[in-house]
Formats: sequence, structure tokens, C-alpha cells
Amino acid sequence: MSEENTTTFFGRDLGEFSSRAPAVGVAVIGLAVVFGLGIVFPDSIAGTLTDILTSEGTLSSALRLSVPIALAALGGIFAEKSGVINIGLEGLLIISAFTAVYVTDITGGVWVGFAGGVVASVLLALLFAVVVIEFRADQIIAGLAVWLIALGFAPFASQVIYGRPNSPSVDTPGTIAIPVLSDIPFFGALFDASPTVYLMFAAVALSWYVLNRTTFGRWVRASGENPKALDTAGVDVSRIRYAAVLLSGVLAGMGGAALSLDLGQFTGNGPTMVNGKGFIAIVAYLFGNYNPVGAFFSTLLFAGLDAMQTVLQLQGIGLPRQLIRIIPFVMVIVVLAFVGRTRIPAAAGEHYDTGDDNR
Repeated sequence: MSEENTTTFFGRDLGEFSSRAPAVGVAVIGLAVVFGLGIVFPDSIAGTLTDILTSEGTLSSALRLSVPIALAALGGIFAEKSGVINIGLEGLLIISAFTAVYVTDITGGVWVGFAGGVVASVLLALLFAVVVIEFRADQIIAGLAVWLIALGFAPFASQVIYGRPNSPSVDTPGTIAIPVLSDIPFFGALFDASPTVYLMFAAVALSWYVLNRTTFGRWVRASGENPKALDTAGVDVSRIRYAAVLLSGVLAGMGGAALSLDLGQFTGNGPTMVNGKGFIAIVAYLFGNYNPVGAFFSTLLFAGLDAMQTVLQLQGIGLPRQLIRIIPFVMVIVVLAFVGRTRIPAAAGEHYDTGDDNR
């Protein structure tokens, strides 16, 4: 094994993963305690939690809920790795979720609608890229603007088109069951899922490969770490950043389209059906240290908690539903306490122009 392979894991320095050890250790110990108490006291809350955690339905729900967050997180990784902080992921999810349903409704084709949602997200991401790269606007403010534009436009468009903020129901992609493998207890949920779940798995693997094994991936990382060196090597930094931001639009668009089409409807009430998933995606990729695989497992943690709280509300365990409902968001806050040691790309949030000495 080469020296590089002994000091890195999935393209990341092992020291960076060691900073997550306390959180991982606490999670493992916590799960062991719950399982132990659940076995000894099957009729207790711990027993109920054990049943939920070992349920194939919980895994299936967690995977479905992971799709929009994981795909948005992958998009955020590409953008921020290139030096552009895209906190407008929430807005990209919203606009793609509505457009996917609308296009599906008028064409009757689920995958045509899916493509329409991706296109809408890419166009909004392009607007964001032009504002922050070409016109050097503050990336945080521009990202918030993207979110607010989508948050206002999507429900308004639904109100104009359908007469209400919630769209009518449309066709869904359905599920794909792989024979034999789908019959495996618990893990069978991995092989009996929506096509968007399989798309998420493929996107995670492909994103890791692109970032760590391709020339484009090296350019993206250099753009966020040392754009001057990349420029000196003859690579256009602005083009790389444009490409990375547009790629974030593609991935987030896939996530938003999957979110609404898997449910067969767009819900525009309140914070819309996206309901903070774009911001949770940011936490997921930060906790995953900008690693697509780490971001996926972080996402699966949040989605698993979300799936659990839904089931717990139906169990009647003696806790108020309002308290159970906030479990995933409390976990986000807990995770943020550990994210403080994450090292963001050195040039993230900084503008770069060829010939500018203040980079």
C-alpha cells in the first residue's frame, strides 16, 4: 500500500476524520445502550426505539428522506470546494420541486418532469453564479436571495396555476425491487426502493470519484484552496467556479425533483415541503468534511431520526408530539457543536479576478 493510501481515507486526511471521533463514539455508545435496554426491557421506551431502529420500514423511510438532503449536500460540496459558498441550496430544492411537479402535470411524463426540475434549478444556480462570480456580490447575501426568491415564487406560481399553494397529485416514479436481494431482512430495503434512491447512491459514488480521481476534481479543489496557483497553471478559475456552481444546481435540482415526485405533489404552505432540508444539507457536508461519502452518512443520520420521529408520534410513548417532532433539529444543533473544527477551503467566499493581487 502506498504512503498516500496509508494516510488518507476516501481522499481525505485521517486527521480530519479523527476530529469526528468523539461524535461517532457517543453515537455508537448511545445506540448500544438503547439496544441493550430494549432487549432487557422490551416494553419500555428503549424497547420501542429498538423495534423502530431494526425495522425495515424505518430504513426504507430514511433512504427516501435522505435523497433530497444528500443530493443537495453533494451540490454544496462542489460549489464550496471551488470557493463559492452556496447557501441557496434550499431555494434550489424549492424551485426544482415545484417545477418537476408542474412539468409532470402538463406533459404526463415523470422523468420529463424530473428533467424540468433540474433545468429550473440550474437556471437559478446560473443566476447566482453570475451575481457572485461576474459581479462579485457577497455570496451569503446572494445565497439568501436565491432562497427567498424560490420561497416566494414557487407557492405564488402554484397559486396562480392551481388556485392554491399545493399542487394536485401527479404520477410518481414508483419503486424498483431487485429479486432475491429485496427479500433480505432489514437490508432488503436497500434493494426495494424508488429509482431516486439508486440515483442517490450513484451520485455519491460518482461525486467522490470526480472530486478525487479526475483532473476536473483537482481543479475544483485548487480553485477553492489556491486559485492563484490554478490561474498560474493556465486554468480559468472563473470557468471552474461556474462549472462547480452549475453542477451544484444539477445535483440540488435532482434532489428537489425527487422530493416532490416521490410524494407525487408539491406542497407550498409555510416553508414549503422542503422545510429546511437545504440548510440541513449544509450541516451534513460540513460534518462529513466535504467528503461525498461522509456527507451521505451524515444525511442518513438526520433522515433516520426524521423517520424515527414520524413513527414515534404514532406509538403513544407519553411524550408530546411537538417534542418528538424537533428531534432531528436538535440533532442538527448537536452536530453543529462538533462541526466547529471543520476546515473550510482556504479561498471559500473570496472573489478572484485574473491580475488581482488581493485574492
